[in-house]
Amino acid sequence: MRVNTRSLFCPCVCLCPTRPCGPAAPPGRGRPPALPRQRRQERLPAAMSRKGRKLVVDSLTRSAKHFTKSEVECLVKLFDTLVAKASSQFAGAGFDRTVFRDTLYNAFGMTDDAVLDRVFSTFDKDNTGCITVEEWVEGLAVLLRGTLEEKMKYCFAIYDLNGDGYISKEEMFQMLKHSLLIQPADEEPDEGVKDLVEIALKKMDYDHDGKLSFTDFEKAVRDENLLLEAFGPCLPDIKSSMSFEQKIFRETPK
Repeated sequence: MRVNTRSLFCPCVCLCPTRPCGPAAPPGRGRPPALPRQRRQERLPAAMSRKGRKLVVDSLTRSAKHFTKSEVECLVKLFDTLVAKASSQFAGAGFDRTVFRDTLYNAFGMTDDAVLDRVFSTFDKDNTGCITVEEWVEGLAVLLRGTLEEKMKYCFAIYDLNGDGYISKEEMFQMLKHSLLIQPADEEPDEGVKDLVEIALKKMDYDHDGKLSFTDFEKAVRDENLLLEAFGPCLPDIKSSMSFEQKIFRETPK
């Protein structure tokens, strides 16, 4: 059994510093008739009008404090591009899981479906199945430029699958099993995952209750920053982050 080099206990972990929405409503009664293009545009949220865009940019510049105003403008422009690719069911309010996953795959090389699904859920704070412009910019603020504290909260939320405030053995198992590359000769791949879970608990479970609280996780990460992504890569690496920023922030929108 070989372990993915970006998972918890790979050979280089102490050496390397880098490291889909529901279907549209069926046709029939209760569904409004299709509107002409011009009228559909009038129904778009104010955030996407010229005046509304300025208000949103100003607001997001304050809330997503890691970006300048011109950078927020660039991210809003990218958001518009992504919305154009999304299902029309959101009436221009945002984009769906498929567009989100494709974007993170293309921008950051994030390929783990289980992790991407969790990242989407973390961005989608109101649980609508749609990423709004606020969720997009504020989520990227943490993903790209978040403080250690912000990234610890983000990663913990990714790994806490049921949202109960703890990372259980079962949740560790579910996340880690996607990080293993199984050789044909391996007869019991699950045993290797269970071993990793036990090693994680031994290293990170400071109160010895068989699960990780945020306090456990925070202490472990502060002692060893590389444990931030202990249960799967959910942050872009430095190279892809820089490449994304250089591409998106290259020009300030007019």
